[in-house]
Amino acid sequence: MLRFLATLTLAICALGLGVRAEAGQGQTSGQTPAQTPGQTPAQSLGQASAQTGQTSVQTPTSGQAADPRAALLKRLPAGSKLEDLRPSPIPGMYEFMQGAEISYLTADGKYFIDGNLYDMDSRENLTEELRTRARLALISAVPESEMVIFGPKNPLYTITVFTDVDCAYCRKLHSEMAELNRLGVRVRYMFYPRTGPNTDSWKKAEVVWCSPDRNEALTRAKAGAQLDMSKTCNATPVAREYALGQSIGVRGTPAILTERGDYISGYMPPRELVQQIKDLQLAKR
Repeated sequence: MLRFLATLTLAICALGLGVRAEAGQGQTSGQTPAQTPGQTPAQSLGQASAQTGQTSVQTPTSGQAADPRAALLKRLPAGSKLEDLRPSPIPGMYEFMQGAEISYLTADGKYFIDGNLYDMDSRENLTEELRTRARLALISAVPESEMVIFGPKNPLYTITVFTDVDCAYCRKLHSEMAELNRLGVRVRYMFYPRTGPNTDSWKKAEVVWCSPDRNEALTRAKAGAQLDMSKTCNATPVAREYALGQSIGVRGTPAILTERGDYISGYMPPRELVQQIKDLQLAKR
């Protein structure tokens, strides 16, 4: 899903899509913009027609009606599955969901809509509610043994932070860890080197993970200390967490997720971050 929007213009020409409605992703913004090379939910859409042989289409058996979604897979990225498409609250339109990225496709395959769907009676953002549940499910599947955790003895809040060792605002957030912990915030770090595999930031993340004291190594790395770049170990979670971040819709770092799956994009000072978490909790009631 993260590989959609960058090639959507090409897809309009190649596939005859007539409309693309842009809307915000419904993420809660911090004080700073996301810091990453921008990847958006449609980067592989333009490749779909050339790779339709890779989509998961099941051939109906004799006497069994063909699933109407099967034809739509030809207009979606390679690897898309029937279960990625399900009816939306709007008749004649499907939700297309991969990870926590959600878009909409008309039943005739003519229109693809990337944006938020609202219930005008309740004023609820239905798309963001789906994203939130999906993010929570994805994060909950990761054991804490694959995270680097800083927390007080009796935390009041837990956040999961996708971090880049070399990100300036990630470093600023980490420099305020003592204050975050004092305010009752438990921070669970997952690695998201924005520059991708085979880069210094990626290697530093692996070195941190392979260190005997990961908390101390991460603190040193974020302070700009020299790391032993020759340090290796059999397996690290860096690649898995990077892929997870893409599925969740991480656009930059720090990317902060609350215990309920809310997404807070960018750095916020500790007290403001705590207030933001409280506000999001109240909004869910």
